[in-house]
Amino acid sequence: MAPIRRNESVTETRTLIYCRVSDKKQETEGTGGASQEHRCREYAVAHGYTVEAVFHDVKSGHGDFMSRPGMVAVLRYLREHRRNQYVVIFDDLKRFARDTVFHLNLRSRLAEFGAIPECLNFKFEETPEGRFVETVIAAQGELERHQIRRQTLQKMKARVEQGFYVFRQPVGYRYMAMKGQGSLLFKDESVAPLVQEAMEGFASGRFQTQAEVKRFLEQHPEFPRDAKGEVRNQHVADILKRPVYAGMVEAPRWGVSLRKGHHEPLISFETYQRI
Repeated sequence: MAPIRRNESVTETRTLIYCRVSDKKQETEGTGGASQEHRCREYAVAHGYTVEAVFHDVKSGHGDFMSRPGMVAVLRYLREHRRNQYVVIFDDLKRFARDTVFHLNLRSRLAEFGAIPECLNFKFEETPEGRFVETVIAAQGELERHQIRRQTLQKMKARVEQGFYVFRQPVGYRYMAMKGQGSLLFKDESVAPLVQEAMEGFASGRFQTQAEVKRFLEQHPEFPRDAKGEVRNQHVADILKRPVYAGMVEAPRWGVSLRKGHHEPLISFETYQRI
């Protein structure tokens, strides 16, 4: 990710700003990247810093920071300009890392380049007491992340138990928000007929193999492709074996058995069983 270059000054502290949001939705809310950048710029002005570059990520805070393109770009920038010392500004400590191990690893990587992290709502202190408090706060962020994940999974499981599909929308369907019911699956009329014909054709023997189903789908440009523009064999196999197309839902890994869903099926359950 290419940084946004700013005017440089040799008399002021060189500064990089890092902003991260967890998803696109946050871009339109108060914690969006633009809002973070604005607050960090105000902080830089108040401290007499020169903002040399700004880096953005739309990425969850958990996991390895090297999976975040914006943070990778920050570290690359520091490596390429290692003769200079930089202050790296974050608007909130949670933008740093919501995982204790990766938090400490990122601190070490910044230190390798002589970069000094500064945060709008937390003061980094290179003392035993300061590092202890920082570690505790990082651990608290990790705990909150795990708790949020647990709550999310509990809600998703409850939805499946009630007959609602909660996973990534299958090809041939799209999600629509319904008042009082949350997101429901509805037929994607541009693709659903193709999926239906492919599945019924396989069940009836019109298509003898999955390879024939694949060739049929490839003949229709409106059928979704992967990043390489291909219809993969695994994609075809997944379509043929998924009960969601028969109007059913299940979540075996959560102990939720097969049951009737609230969405309209593309094929009958009998056709699904024949497949």
